[in-house]
Amino acid sequence: MSKRLIYLLPLGIFLILAVYFAVGLTKDPRKLPSTLINREVPAFDLPAIQGFDRGFSSQDLMGQVTLVNIFGSWCVACLAEHPFLMELKKNNVIPIYGIDWREKTDGAATQWLERHGNPYTLVGDDRDSRVSIDFGVTGAPESFIVDKKGIVRYKHIGPIYPETWRDTLFPIVEELRKE
Repeated sequence: MSKRLIYLLPLGIFLILAVYFAVGLTKDPRKLPSTLINREVPAFDLPAIQGFDRGFSSQDLMGQVTLVNIFGSWCVACLAEHPFLMELKKNNVIPIYGIDWREKTDGAATQWLERHGNPYTLVGDDRDSRVSIDFGVTGAPESFIVDKKGIVRYKHIGPIYPETWRDTLFPIVEELRKE
């Protein structure tokens, strides 16, 4: 009997792992929980990216509903969402603040913004990822809706497209503006 159990043990482990992975595959990876939701934005003061006079700090987010967008010139998905961010800026829908994450080359973000347009009110350089880690960033792009008091109210993982904005993000922004 004990010999049979030895042969059944790998099958039992396999079944347990199969159930674990099957449940995991039903989860939406874009809906990872953030420990920052309903908490203050981490205190930070980022320097300006090359060619810009002013950086970006947590104090800049006070007094209005804002969108904080983590991007990088190396990020293909950031390029995909960029035209829509430019549209938001053109129509003065919401102030967008940028955190340039993990650039390896001086001036890369500046050149990228010159080439594709700059939707950001201010941009901070987070080369060493300290602020992005405090935000809980797992990849770029990621965006955060911050209320008038500097409280993070929503985290969006991945590019923002018009449908995402219309169906998810804009209703949150409108509700926060009423507060």
